[in-house]
Amino acid sequence: MPVPELFKNSLALPAIGAPMFIASTPDLVLAQCRAGIPGVFPSVNARSPESLDEWLTRLKRELAADGSASRGFPAAPFGVNLIVHATNPRVADDLAIVTCHRVPFVVTSVGKPAEVVKVVHDYGGIVFHDVTTVKYARKAIESGVDGLILVCAGAGGHAGILSPFAFMAEVRAFWPGPIALAGAISTGRAIRAAEVLGADFAYLGTRFLATREASVPEAYKRMIVEHAAADVMYTSAFSGLPANYLRPSIVACGIDPETIEESRGKPTVKIFEQGANKPKAWKDLWSAGQGIGAIQEVTSVEEVVATLRREYRDACQTAATGRDGNGASQSR
Repeated sequence: MPVPELFKNSLALPAIGAPMFIASTPDLVLAQCRAGIPGVFPSVNARSPESLDEWLTRLKRELAADGSASRGFPAAPFGVNLIVHATNPRVADDLAIVTCHRVPFVVTSVGKPAEVVKVVHDYGGIVFHDVTTVKYARKAIESGVDGLILVCAGAGGHAGILSPFAFMAEVRAFWPGPIALAGAISTGRAIRAAEVLGADFAYLGTRFLATREASVPEAYKRMIVEHAAADVMYTSAFSGLPANYLRPSIVACGIDPETIEESRGKPTVKIFEQGANKPKAWKDLWSAGQGIGAIQEVTSVEEVVATLRREYRDACQTAATGRDGNGASQSR
């Protein structure tokens, strides 16, 4: 599939670091870009439009100072995630700052991206849009986006419910442009699998939570390492939209996960009648995707990307030769 010029010859892997509430800050994004993975952060992670301006100034300055990396590829481009739904009061101010800095890569989510697309295209940037259904994929294309991010079952945060096999096949039937695939992708083999399905990029968020650069509590990182897919719960009870959360974090907030029942996508249990001390999604109730079982330790972003690259090369070699990296036959 056609890869945007922005990403040609600057990526260590066909992968993008997904934006994560709270976790994605300049420290994480810089580490991802320096390792050859485009890093993206939600604009609302910066506490104000003024802070967003400071973050973008820092990112541009430090990445420009890096020059060409000694690892054999330049630093990857960074991106900003704009929540374009009407409930985000900052979207206009944040878009103005993004435009001022000419951010090369913009990811839009939860709303209609048409206005953002026009503004970003005017200064030469590109826009990818998060979608969880085929219906929303068609609407995003009508808005003129440059690429789609298919958020499938098992992804962290506001995940969809479609299998990547079904979602990719249906969207590829009418969209020849760039696609990033999200949903429980935590290994280099899974990145290669996303390519085989027809994606141009894998979209990884949870894999970077258990890194030293992620801006989340150490207890959150340990929870990622110590648990597996069975400990991830999908519910709309906390943010109003269905999302994946870590069960142990729900329990730690004094909520019994077994009492949260869903009816037609709406929680039937009133769990937030706790006054000023009610837990908050993302801050207290921690999110993760179903790929956490593959995450065994807290390391640096550089180490994570090195591991992903090695696993990806091994997967490609297995596909080409029928043997894994140790020479063992993979025939069935």
